[in-house]
Formats: sequence, C-alpha cells, structure tokens
Amino acid sequence: MKTHTPTVEEMSKRVARFKELVPYGQQHADSGIPEEVFEKLTARAVYSIMAPAEYKGRSSRAPIKSLPGAVVSIAECPPGNAPGLHCHEITVENFLCLNGRFKVSWGDEGEHSLILEPLDYISVPAGVTRMFTNISDEVARLLVIIQPPMDRQEDRVAYAPKVGRELAEEYGTEMVDKLKAIGFKFNAGEEE
Repeated sequence: MKTHTPTVEEMSKRVARFKELVPYGQQHADSGIPEEVFEKLTARAVYSIMAPAEYKGRSSRAPIKSLPGAVVSIAECPPGNAPGLHCHEITVENFLCLNGRFKVSWGDEGEHSLILEPLDYISVPAGVTRMFTNISDEVARLLVIIQPPMDRQEDRVAYAPKVGRELAEEYGTEMVDKLKAIGFKFNAGEEE
C-alpha cells in the first residue's frame, strides 16, 4: 500500500487544542440559547473535539471532522456538577474518567450507580437513562465518546417531560423549540 504524508498544515487542521476549544453552550449562542440553559441540561462545559462531517446535533461544530461513527468531547464539571438525568435514544455513550471521581447513575430515577476513578471507562447502552456527577473536590473531566448508528449521524437526547415544562416556564416555549432543533427532546420514558 502506498502511504500518504500530510503536510504540517494538513495535520494542523486535525488538531484540537484544548485551550482553543469553546464549550458548545457558547458555540450555540448564535442560535439564541443562553449558556445557563445548557447548564441546566449538560455538564458545566462540554468541549466538542471531533464529529462526523454530516453529524447533526450539539457537537456538529467540533473543530475536527471525522468519518461517521464517533463524536468525541470533554465534559468538564466543577465539584457537585452534573447534567440532568437524560437518555441518548439511539447512541452509545462512553466515558473515560480523566481526573477526579464521578458517580455514574442510571435507571429512570437514577436509582443505580457506580463510581469512576481516573482512567476508569464505562459504556452506557442506547436507551438507558443516565447522568454523571463530579463527586471530587476538584474540577473533573470525562472524555466522552458517543457512537451513533452508522446509518444515522445524529444523537437524540431525551429528558423527562417535566424538564421541558420547567424550561418553558422559565425561558419560554421558543427556547424549548431551539433546544429541540439541535437534538434535545423532552419525552424520556414516554412512547413516541
């Protein structure tokens, strides 16, 4: 097989420098979704690193475009921070604890849990309601790898209907519609 040697410029386009990453709460500011709304749903800061070129969803603005099949991000949580209890309907979500300690909870009420220590890895199947909480006393990070089905480069995330109602009460139904436009849903546990 003949190999290819990319130039430094070509390889530089395939590097995501952490200090230059912008959390997707800020990336979507032009869509009219304030960061505090994202913080009610996700980790305090989620840095998208890589996503397929045709990917639809929150991480679509990742700096590195990849082949179909994997979306890579870093979730950064101050002590006690956690996303809302949610379900990735069609994707597998994988976590590698980079530092700190995380309690990973699952079940419709988050009734089951285990602890991830640095360099521990867990793979959560599609359709399982889950959340992760930083239980350490430091800002902690998870490497997050989402695996969408090869025929569908999207990640549908569903929260409990009450989360949508609470957001609508606080920010208006238009805000809920904007969140839905980038892949959030508010019907976890309900039949479609």
